[in-house]
Amino acid sequence: MTCSPSERLERSQDEFERRAGEFCTYLRDVRNLSPNTIRAYETDLQALVEWARREGVDPFHVSHGQIREWLAELRGAGYATTTQNRHLSAVRSLYKWLVSRDITDEDAAAAVASPKLSKRLPSTLSDSDVGRLLSACSDDPEGLRDRALIELLYASGARISEASALDVRDVDVRQRQVRLFGKGAKERVVPLYPRAVEAVQAYVRDARPSLSCCSGRATNALFLSSRGNRMSAAALRERFERLVELAGLDPSITPHAMRHTFATQLLDGGADLRSVQELLGHESLSTTQIYTHLSVERLKAAALQAHPRSGE
Repeated sequence: MTCSPSERLERSQDEFERRAGEFCTYLRDVRNLSPNTIRAYETDLQALVEWARREGVDPFHVSHGQIREWLAELRGAGYATTTQNRHLSAVRSLYKWLVSRDITDEDAAAAVASPKLSKRLPSTLSDSDVGRLLSACSDDPEGLRDRALIELLYASGARISEASALDVRDVDVRQRQVRLFGKGAKERVVPLYPRAVEAVQAYVRDARPSLSCCSGRATNALFLSSRGNRMSAAALRERFERLVELAGLDPSITPHAMRHTFATQLLDGGADLRSVQELLGHESLSTTQIYTHLSVERLKAAALQAHPRSGE
């Protein structure tokens, strides 16, 4: 029986959605990407699938112009430029994977330019800002937990998702260091200053036991909620934003600002870019440069100082 054009289109869209699911499984099982990254890929690719169904587009035979139309729809819906770029990056990766497996020979996404990012630099906090955050923490068990979180983020530059994934054993108080698991389950060890270690010790000793009693089961998680469960990244972010509010700071400040601050202070203290890259867990050095507010002037000065002919 011959299928109608609409039936063929629907079958192609269904097949594309199935292949997108296979791609996400590949990212999880072969590329070993983190659960958060996998969820982002699933969300972004599903957005393309749903758009293709709404617009009557065969995603296996999509044009450059149609991909740009999809991005324009995202922009019109109020998505930030970074989010648009993330969607496009996910789609590019999918089509590249489809082509590599001879599932399709068309890759329209590869030639689509990424939306341009604004030149706005990321936010940082001053030491007094961090002091205000710490002062906003109460003296009860949850306050001791919050104080440990702030000190740990400030001392290590950890992503909020990495802080959520921490177990008690990941903080080595004797060696004054924390073991973090970043994107792709990549492990790195970051040294901690004494005050951060003391804050974590105080929380684990004086507050965490009372929080853990609220749950009916044991857990190794470092940061526990009032119910004794591991706090998710979203829960930690919400708690951080509440402390920002209590401290009277700019409400646009996010946990990621602590990461920017960590990197900037390292560079201002004389650390080299490669070391900062390792401590932040960045794959690309260019990402580290963006995070750390490196100006063209500072880069020029560093190059001139290091070059053997700089004195000529």
